[in-house]
Amino acid sequence: MTIHLKDKVAIVTGASRGIGEAIARAYAAAGAKVMLAARKVDGLAAVAEAMKKQGNAVDFRACHTGKKDDLAALVAATVERFGKVDVLVNNAATNPHFGPMLTVEDGQWQKTFEVNLKGYFDAARMVAEHLVARSAQGSIINVASVVALGGTPLQGVYAATKAAVISMTQTLACELGPAGIRVNAIAPGVVKTKFAAALTESPEISARVIAGTPLGRVAQPEEIAGGALYLASDAASFVTGHTLVIDGGLSAQMI
Repeated sequence: MTIHLKDKVAIVTGASRGIGEAIARAYAAAGAKVMLAARKVDGLAAVAEAMKKQGNAVDFRACHTGKKDDLAALVAATVERFGKVDVLVNNAATNPHFGPMLTVEDGQWQKTFEVNLKGYFDAARMVAEHLVARSAQGSIINVASVVALGGTPLQGVYAATKAAVISMTQTLACELGPAGIRVNAIAPGVVKTKFAAALTESPEISARVIAGTPLGRVAQPEEIAGGALYLASDAASFVTGHTLVIDGGLSAQMI
């Protein structure tokens, strides 16, 4: 089976760089029309311009995914521009606290859950409601993290939001399955991105991660995009409620 997204329209949040950009590019290359979203418009515009030069059908919109009004405007703009939404990738995330959980400030806690969990839910609900109104099947993909699968010192608050994302993914898959809407998650390991710089640019932490990863390296964003492409495509038509771990074997290493 050839994996493609012909005639599909996708929204990808956090698409101005890193994993989100890689997913958006993979979707466009597979034939989808893509709406790029992120907080800062400059990065979005640069990515969109580069993709358009490659002949891709893309547009972009600034969106703070922690704000419901921004998300509603994003979905509306996508429908206006491309006529519908078939695929949502919840990828935008934040991690303002890197340290022991007991030292987190209330504002950091609130911001992390607002963007990483509530924003994912609000976007998923809006797209699901749009799909149900169209009597259309669709795919929602939530980018979680391998840190959700166990205790993660220094990233406890972020990990808690990602564990909640996996739980939410499973429940939404059960509730939306009868409508033909598939809901899955991706749990990346450590990826070479600006977002993960605190890990990849620390010699001590990076060495520890690589030593615990059977493939002996961190991932590139494009290696996560492949999983997102599969889950959005008809090749995954019987896959829902699943968390696809893409971590080079990190979570399989017991010792």
